[in-house]
Amino acid sequence: MRKRTAIGAILTFAALAVCAIYFGWAIHFASGIGLGWRGLGSAWPYLVAGVLTVGCVLAAFVWLAFFSERRGYDDRAGGSEP
Repeated sequence: MRKRTAIGAILTFAALAVCAIYFGWAIHFASGIGLGWRGLGSAWPYLVAGVLTVGCVLAAFVWLAFFSERRGYDDRAGGSEP
């Protein structure tokens, strides 16, 4: 393995470990705030709806980008002539 690849793998693993530790700490700390896990029950529908909405909007924008590229609409915007 090249030195550059090894450093990238180590940095990626370290970043993932830091994120996992942070999320674990945040979940543990948040469980003691307010009603704890019981209070989260009423928020689940709104959290799921928000995640689904963001996912659908993101998918629509990606679809529009590929649709525009396939139809050649981006070519008319200018740029260098062949």
